[in-house]
Amino acid sequence: MKPQDIAALLNEPACAHNKKAKSGCAKPAPGATQGGCCFDGARNALLPIADVAHIVHGPIGCAGSSWDNRGTRSSGPDTYRIGMTTDLTDMDVIMGRGEKRLYQSIKQTIETHKPAAVFVYNTCVPALQGDDIEAVAKHAQEKFGVPVIPVDCAGFYGNKNLGNRVAGDAAYKYIIGTREPDPVAPALEIPGVVRHDVNLVGEWNVGGEFWNVAPLFDELGLRVLCSFSGDSRFAEVQTMHRAQANMVVCSKAMLAVARKLEDDYKIPWFEGSFYGARDTSEAFRGFARLLNDPDLSARVEKLVAREEARVEAALAPLREKLRGKRVLIFTGGYKSWSVVSAMQDLGMIVVATGTEKSTEEDKARIVELMGPEARMISDNDQLALIDVFHETNADILIAGDRYIYPTLKSRIPFLDIDHVRRIGYAGYDGLIELAKNLDQAVHSPVWAQVRSKPAWAKRARPRAVA
Repeated sequence: MKPQDIAALLNEPACAHNKKAKSGCAKPAPGATQGGCCFDGARNALLPIADVAHIVHGPIGCAGSSWDNRGTRSSGPDTYRIGMTTDLTDMDVIMGRGEKRLYQSIKQTIETHKPAAVFVYNTCVPALQGDDIEAVAKHAQEKFGVPVIPVDCAGFYGNKNLGNRVAGDAAYKYIIGTREPDPVAPALEIPGVVRHDVNLVGEWNVGGEFWNVAPLFDELGLRVLCSFSGDSRFAEVQTMHRAQANMVVCSKAMLAVARKLEDDYKIPWFEGSFYGARDTSEAFRGFARLLNDPDLSARVEKLVAREEARVEAALAPLREKLRGKRVLIFTGGYKSWSVVSAMQDLGMIVVATGTEKSTEEDKARIVELMGPEARMISDNDQLALIDVFHETNADILIAGDRYIYPTLKSRIPFLDIDHVRRIGYAGYDGLIELAKNLDQAVHSPVWAQVRSKPAWAKRARPRAVA
């Protein structure tokens, strides 16, 4: 990827802070890839496309132990779960055999797994030696008749956020707009209801979260052309240009996709979240506003009233146990504020939230929810985070999986919110599940036991014999 291409991705016009006098997102700096490089961000963004084969072009270290390394779930194919790599060796680099190995890997993948498409992810070593993955992908596609998508995302280009943008750019350049949607099956038509086609941009279906809200879309007559990219299919991504409205779920990752769809296809979009009852309700109202359908708005309000009443009844006993509990959140991106909203729905007090990978818009939303004195933490040092926990008298820490073991060793209640988890917390039902798990974590009897002195420490020492 050329420097000007990276600069263009970092200067996203749809970002609020790029509309001021000083434009441009933060440029990559030394140490910026800690917590995820450009390759990591690109692969994580596209990996949930379930019927695609994902080949990592590089040494084994970039893809080692990568079977099922994403918490996203699929309702059908599981090709995406297979870790594939060209496994470049020192000799391949010295002899310049990278492109040949890549072509053979694509050939073997197509013959063995017969995927709907093949994605090729460029990493640092082949990028440094100049492998032309775009030319190899084009030749393989012509030879085998299967779409081969090059994703130039070498780790040294920048951080995980840049990788998300590279992924979205590759999808828009090579995939979106290359196929028309299938007609709606007669069995799915709702009498008297005008159907609308919509997209979710930046929804990963982590732990099956999208499935918590999918039935509600069906009930409202909203056909999700593509949930990009959680539980999606390659053919669905191709049809995203025919939607009537888009919702950007993860504002940092795929904002450019929504903006380009608006520029080229006049598809309006808004940002939203499915974490918490309030945000879920506002998400459906957002679609109704963009689609300008009074009948849809009425049906949305009816659905919201029913679901919020159901959730309130289910949460009543849990809210009594959680109200006033102090929670420290350390996550990034849109979860830095959307999880705050969910905690407030439960009556909990958020003492601080992490902003390691958050945009200026994310931080503005935190301030909107927590007030101007909101404490934001950007340092991901584990010991410092535990110090903040004790300093703020928090009752539980919500963070990613890399904090599980130091936290539990410190005898602190913990809830995993990372992208590799197997539990979904989005939507109305997700909020109920979240409340149950918080209650179990905070009130587990194990904390009283591990924090008390062991029996042998309580016994008095025997008097020494003279």
